[in-house]
Amino acid sequence: MRLDKYLKVSRLIKRRTVANEACDAGRIFVNDKQARASYEIKVGDVIEIRLGQTPLRARVTSVSEVVKKDSAAELYEIIP
Repeated sequence: MRLDKYLKVSRLIKRRTVANEACDAGRIFVNDKQARASYEIKVGDVIEIRLGQTPLRARVTSVSEVVKKDSAAELYEIIP
């Protein structure tokens, strides 16, 4: 699954266009490397989102095309 779509489906970022723009601006990192929106996400990847004051780090635990709002948080785990 593409990175921008994963960020939207997992609800880490609210809209896919915002996720795409964040990737283009160099604010999204996967495994400590700057990532493009077309990057293919795999289970075990670590995503870092640098929007706002505090960066958010999350490890991908599952990849699914369709997820209900209540179970979206099960796609990742937050890394302190």
